[in-house]
Amino acid sequence: MSAQPLAQPLAEAAASVASPAHPLAQQLGHPLAASAASLVQSVDWLAVAPPLIAAVVALGVLVADLFLPESRKNVLGWISVAGLAAAALMLLPLLDGDRATFCLTGAGSGTGAGPGSVTGAPRACSYAADHFTLVIQLLVLGGALLAALLSITTLDDDRRRVPPGEFWFLLLSATAGAALLPAARDLATLIVALEVASLPAFALVGIRHGDRRSAEAALKFFLSSVTATAVSLMGVSFVYASTGTLYLTQVAQRLPDTPGQLHTLAQTGVVLTLIGFAFKTAAVPFHFWVPDTYVGAPLPVAAYLSVVGKAVGFSGLILVTVVAFPSYADVWGPALAVLAALTMTVGNVGALRQQATRARSAVRLLAWSSVGQAGYLLVPIAAAGYAKDAQKAIGSTVAYALMYAAVNLGAFAVAAVVGRGRAGNRISDYRGLYATNPVTALLMAFFLLCLAGLPPGIIGLFAKVTVFSAAVGAGLGWLAVVMAVNVVIALFYYLQWTALLFRAPEGETVRHRIPAPLTAAIALAGVAGVALSGAPQLVLRFAATGLF
Repeated sequence: MSAQPLAQPLAEAAASVASPAHPLAQQLGHPLAASAASLVQSVDWLAVAPPLIAAVVALGVLVADLFLPESRKNVLGWISVAGLAAAALMLLPLLDGDRATFCLTGAGSGTGAGPGSVTGAPRACSYAADHFTLVIQLLVLGGALLAALLSITTLDDDRRRVPPGEFWFLLLSATAGAALLPAARDLATLIVALEVASLPAFALVGIRHGDRRSAEAALKFFLSSVTATAVSLMGVSFVYASTGTLYLTQVAQRLPDTPGQLHTLAQTGVVLTLIGFAFKTAAVPFHFWVPDTYVGAPLPVAAYLSVVGKAVGFSGLILVTVVAFPSYADVWGPALAVLAALTMTVGNVGALRQQATRARSAVRLLAWSSVGQAGYLLVPIAAAGYAKDAQKAIGSTVAYALMYAAVNLGAFAVAAVVGRGRAGNRISDYRGLYATNPVTALLMAFFLLCLAGLPPGIIGLFAKVTVFSAAVGAGLGWLAVVMAVNVVIALFYYLQWTALLFRAPEGETVRHRIPAPLTAAIALAGVAGVALSGAPQLVLRFAATGLF
């Protein structure tokens, strides 16, 4: 029997029941009509503009690459820089207040910023452009912009092995995911954003054709990241099974009231989710991929991973701990404190052991240093598990991340300058840099002193003091002592490198020619570091005020 004669009567019956005039619909209070209406909501395009612009420019670059001749491929780099600058400028209209979109509607959806809020519990949304989001997006887009300026020069020097169109598409795609992640307010969006930020980064690390070291670095990075994703997804599925929701605010409300038979499942989900994000932050013992990945990747990609990649991991970790799992602070607080102590110690000892004459020792030292800096960034998050004011503690992490992003990208930019003349990029290659490039040497010294926390790098000292105060204020005196010891260890290798810049050069001096994009990257990093050192109190005030 054909189904065609039945199709029209069934459709008419369904439409009749859904009509408000139907007696059944009147008796049920028009549930079908109300449900249909609740599914239709406007999108706050201004709130989603920063990651959206990065994604649109990425697609535009990919299409333009098909039509541009080989001699004009460098235009793609400047289009990418302009797109990242436009995305960063779109943060300015969002400073007037919190916004949210892709929210639950109807009764029980709660209240929140943005259009369409209703009275009740905190509003469940998938995307929120609050103060925390804007600060991290500024860090991500600013870091990606400086990395893009570094990349223009690198692609000009190594065009045969690095395809420009694919490179810029991957960089912009990863940036779009990284800018989306701090705005994610449900676990599904969080994982998707994390993978959008991570998957293009695998290809960026191994994008140099015929480079065995680059391919090996990409493989290590890929395997570690896939493991982290699998563990995170397992944890998220357990949390969803025990709470029945993916929204972070609702997870926070329902976790304490998990039924007894699901309590173990919820605990396991929380632990697995935290372990997955520990991989992303390069916390010890999940740090093994960092040194080889940074050394094997193109230098701008290593700079990008050291700042933007780290911001992705830490912003996700903050969201799942402070926003989604506050009721498990007695679990993740001590765990993160131990991870912080291990991470800063292993990272600084690894940097201390680098030999100045070893090939690529400069990049390798910066890689181990970034692991040590990750330990400092973990301290305030751990303190948030103990402190009464978690936002203040998290503000210390955000302030430290802003400082670290500016000066670490500056150090990588100077490493790119030296690497143009000395392919080995050894620490010993920096000897006598002041004699050949005095301004570059002075800026490099300033960046290293900021990372060490010594004047005139006031912002570095200020950032470390805020982290110390967060640990002491939370009653983690032992962690503050461990951090103090590690700061002293770091002083040795930072000062040793700084002193090398001003020593008399050995042999033939090499004057490093600095192209305009590289000059712009160093200048922007220097201006940011000096400005932050001039008004360090504004950083903490900006980073810590009304994060969530």
